Amino acid sequence: MALGLFGAARHLRPAPYGDRLLPHAQGEWAARAQGAAVVGYDSRTGAPRWRYARAGHRPVAVVPTRGEAIALWDDGLLTDTDGRTVRWHRALPDAAEWLPAQGGTGVLRPLGRGILAVVAPRRVTAYRTADGDLRWVLPARKGCAFRPEGAVRRGTALLLAQPCADAAWTGQLVALDDLGRIAPDRTPLGNDLPGPRPRHLDAGKPLARPR
Repeated sequence: MALGLFGAARHLRPAPYGDRLLPHAQGEWAARAQGAAVVGYDSRTGAPRWRYARAGHRPVAVVPTRGEAIALWDDGLLTDTDGRTVRWHRALPDAAEWLPAQGGTGVLRPLGRGILAVVAPRRVTAYRTADGDLRWVLPARKGCAFRPEGAVRRGTALLLAQPCADAAWTGQLVALDDLGRIAPDRTPLGNDLPGPRPRHLDAGKPLARPR
């Protein structure tokens, strides 16, 4: 009886972050914000396949990433779901100061190679979409602020407006890609998922003749 009560208590326990996910059946889908939820719609028929909501909150922006949907919520929480599970959560710093007025316009910016930039007035924060790992942070210059809605893509680069009160126009535009700010002689970052190191052949060991 005690085990049964313990199991029931586990099911009644509130979900982390107020998550409420109704999983989907197999098939291709496209996700978008619909009222207070993120909804995945069948790519062929348009019928709802899954629904993801958070108690007391609503999504302000949604972007697709290879069979998953990353959403920005009105409390500054960033979430990733594949329609079956919520894979990760990340909280944005200082969101209460800018998000109510900014909303989600231009905040989520895919940079390619599995990296998503989250553009806020004070900083750009980049996450690896596969696991939500923080890859790099670019703060705005002193006396300047990024404009999330003021960005233009040029090839693999994202040109982001950074208005400043006292700076040349060249200092009010920042070019970004998946490795961060584009600059000469920058140090490359390893943005790939950790994995086994490639095996190297022993140069001194002879190879067998083909049969």
